[in-house]
Amino acid sequence: MNVRDQLVAMAERTLVHVRAGTTDRTESVMTVPAVNYYDPVRWQQEVERVFRRLPLLLATTAELHEPHAYKAIEVCGVPVLLSRDGGGVLRAFVNMCSHRGAMLVDEGVGSARRFSCPYHAWTYDQQGELVGIYKRDDFGDVDTSCLGLTALPVEERAGLVWVTLTPNPALKADAFFAGYDELLGACGFAGMNHLASRQLAGPNWKVAFDGYVDFYHLPILHKDTFGPAFPSEAVFHRVGAHQRVTVPRGPWESLESLPQDEWPDSLLTSGVWSVFPHASIAGFALGEYMIYQVARIFPGANADESVTHLDFITTAPLTDEYVARANKQINFLERVVRDEDYATGLRIQRTLKTGTRLDVVFGRNEAGAQYVHGWLEEILQTPDDGLTALFQRGVAAGRLVTDRQ
Repeated sequence: MNVRDQLVAMAERTLVHVRAGTTDRTESVMTVPAVNYYDPVRWQQEVERVFRRLPLLLATTAELHEPHAYKAIEVCGVPVLLSRDGGGVLRAFVNMCSHRGAMLVDEGVGSARRFSCPYHAWTYDQQGELVGIYKRDDFGDVDTSCLGLTALPVEERAGLVWVTLTPNPALKADAFFAGYDELLGACGFAGMNHLASRQLAGPNWKVAFDGYVDFYHLPILHKDTFGPAFPSEAVFHRVGAHQRVTVPRGPWESLESLPQDEWPDSLLTSGVWSVFPHASIAGFALGEYMIYQVARIFPGANADESVTHLDFITTAPLTDEYVARANKQINFLERVVRDEDYATGLRIQRTLKTGTRLDVVFGRNEAGAQYVHGWLEEILQTPDDGLTALFQRGVAAGRLVTDRQ
């Protein structure tokens, strides 16, 4: 089945719920131990067995379009350096000098043909090779071929950039993506422009991420912002560990009067694209153009904290007038996440830690979070040599093989 056929099939599933006025429901209610959200041992397992074994969405192609562009970001204690060379090849390295371990560049984006260590001026090229040692004769004989930057696996697909924090990953990339990258490619992210970046502090990463796959709260928590425009109903389209969420209301009804070959791409790719284990991509119209919020949630310094990186990309040319309008929308979106979602999440974090409730309950209509927590449990229990097989079984079944819902 080609990409458009898959998108059409998702649209047809959405239309079933539109006609019936229903929402997706799982077979049963699911409970998750409340301690999972604050236990430091559990948190460390998630960092080691999830965030350091799976590809993580760290950047957009829009941030790194030009030759010699770079981006530095720290994730779960690992400083990462992304660098695009003059030929357009994107690489990822640990942002660490091979001499004494100093970070080569500060977090952020920029342009550089060489990376020179600020401590002793050891210099590396865009391929990660050590090409210069300050006062080499004084330093002594070393084999520079063994002292290049530590490379990390990187995948640039669909205008998005994934990095695995382990140099020799246990999980094969194609098993992880399961074709979801091809669906994301239909959104056209690769040709978009970067507008802005934001960073927010939040509660435990799961408290934060639960909200990104939950439409149940939209008309309630966001009643004073955009909530009234959104119903709580949702349809979940699962591809491997990932899922796209559509709202079975509004413009979908327009498809009823059109033949399938005229169904517009803009609607077929709408909704929220959730990327396991930590990312969410949502589009917002601004005039004739679209702004996409690319959110990535990472564990923070401990079980009670997370760090969210928000990048905003657009289909529009970056004129001064458009950027000024877009910044107003971006500030609004940032305020909603910070002052509504994360303000609530931080309170949830405090109440869960009281230990007065043993479980967190997810209803049949909260299928998105049920799916995330089901996959999370399976991955935590799977050793390195079984990780690829786990994802392949999940893809073949169209869901988790050991369905925890």
